[in-house]
Amino acid sequence: MIDPNKLEEVKKVAWSACDTFRGVVDATEYKDYILDFLFLKYISDVWAEHYEEARKAYGEDEERIRRRMARERFVLPKGASFYDLYARRDADNLGELINEALDAIEEANKAKLADVFNVDFNSETKLGPTRDRNRRLKNLIEGFAGLNLRPAVVDEDIIGETYIYLIERFAAGAGKKAGEFYTPLQVSRLMARLVAPRPGDRICDPACGSASMLLRAGEYIEATYNSHDYALFGQEVNSATYGFARMNMFLHGKDGATIVWGDTLNDPKLIERDALMKFDVVVANPPFSLDKWGAENAGNDRFARFWRGVPPKSKADYAFISHMVEAAKTREGRVGVVVPHGVLFRGGAEGRIRQALIEENLLDTVIGLPPNLFPTTGIPVAILVFDRAREAGGAHEGRRDVMVIDASREYREGKRQNALEDAHVARIVETYRARVTAERYARPVPVSEITSNDFNLNIPRYIDTAETEAEIDIAAVEREIETLEGELAELRGKMKAHLKELGLHG
Repeated sequence: MIDPNKLEEVKKVAWSACDTFRGVVDATEYKDYILDFLFLKYISDVWAEHYEEARKAYGEDEERIRRRMARERFVLPKGASFYDLYARRDADNLGELINEALDAIEEANKAKLADVFNVDFNSETKLGPTRDRNRRLKNLIEGFAGLNLRPAVVDEDIIGETYIYLIERFAAGAGKKAGEFYTPLQVSRLMARLVAPRPGDRICDPACGSASMLLRAGEYIEATYNSHDYALFGQEVNSATYGFARMNMFLHGKDGATIVWGDTLNDPKLIERDALMKFDVVVANPPFSLDKWGAENAGNDRFARFWRGVPPKSKADYAFISHMVEAAKTREGRVGVVVPHGVLFRGGAEGRIRQALIEENLLDTVIGLPPNLFPTTGIPVAILVFDRAREAGGAHEGRRDVMVIDASREYREGKRQNALEDAHVARIVETYRARVTAERYARPVPVSEITSNDFNLNIPRYIDTAETEAEIDIAAVEREIETLEGELAELRGKMKAHLKELGLHG
């Protein structure tokens, strides 16, 4: 159970530490320094607490202590902890010392923490000349020094939630560039409930960003089934964001997750027996309409992911969708993907791919979401759910409709971003599962109707969202006119009397 007071305390300290870099480093970059330091402080406090426990068991036998520590979770090399850096915070080469400490941690924990730190704390270009740089880094260290992150004091979920909180704040405050790797919490939770992962499932996000969607999928299994029997996999193309995803998994106690670095569309890394690894659940919020994604090579893809057609070189939306569908297990895999609305109706190659997916009976649900939910864009977006159990031999092979839900008008309005509340999410999920008609909100649309519309999935074609005009009560309107005419005659009489008193009326 998270202590909300302690969570707020940790959030406050972490956010205030950002003052070290505000006005010096662009907001899209100083997040890197803050997140790296939060992670360093956390693993240093975990190590310190476990070290004390091991010392009680082994006395002064340093070698046995460190072997036990390594078996339990990770290794913190001598001289590499936050407290070692704090003790040397007045050193002339502080940035260099921090770099060396982080390099040593990665080297000692290659399986779990390789490549998680991606910034240079000794950069004159980013942090200024030596004197200014040392002052800023000293302030950063001292800002985190009073924060006790030992497991006996704070739950590891607090650290994970603080991490996500910082990522969200950076995304909201810095616009598109910082927001590219963050999916709003309620959207991630909605996605998890839609694809409904189960114990034993392998879950993948091929454009995982900071891995929040994967974490929420795991959270769903734990809350619904009280089970930790699942496996998480992700791939991320941006090296810094890949590091954040690895840290995020570690901070949430999921350091057994497989997160790989690389370009999913051109070089998928989640491979098994020289073929795409297959998953029970595939989810993603890929970058919208990514340009120059590698269309020129897609026709020769060795995994034949684009056999339905090659998407346009300026829009990778259907490239991600094609990859995700092919990575889902045949006759049982579920796919959930966040997309811009153009995916629903654009023609050309995209229209042909959309037609093929519908004719294969793979598309299960289209959900229109409210506008301005994401820090990356103010446009409304949609969620597509594909269900490979609708294939011949699958549990849902008899299903011949597409559930269309227009949830675009139900949200909480915010100054910077709108938000889905629990009630909004609950209604979407309940409607999705029931597959029944709800006036001006949802209905199951026969595939034959979609076919007659040339496979156009534009939501207003299927959901009438026009407000019904109230019938006019003629008798009531006549009575109101009579009342107004009486009041007008009375006002004219009063005005005439006043004018007469003033000698202005004959």
